[in-house]
Amino acid sequence: MTGQDIPGRPAGADHGDTAYWARVRRIAAQAPPLNDLQRARLRAAFHQPADQKERAA
Repeated sequence: MTGQDIPGRPAGADHGDTAYWARVRRIAAQAPPLNDLQRARLRAAFHQPADQKERAA
């Protein structure tokens, strides 16, 4: 699979996964910290019981 076959990867990116994820980490490190409401929403979204996830799909 080349860089162009991977969803979300920039067009023409043909570097290895290590360089790609290093770039992602650099960009994420520059983002402002999440506030309490944002953390609560993420926690609720990712910690749902399995049956609720299946109904939502």
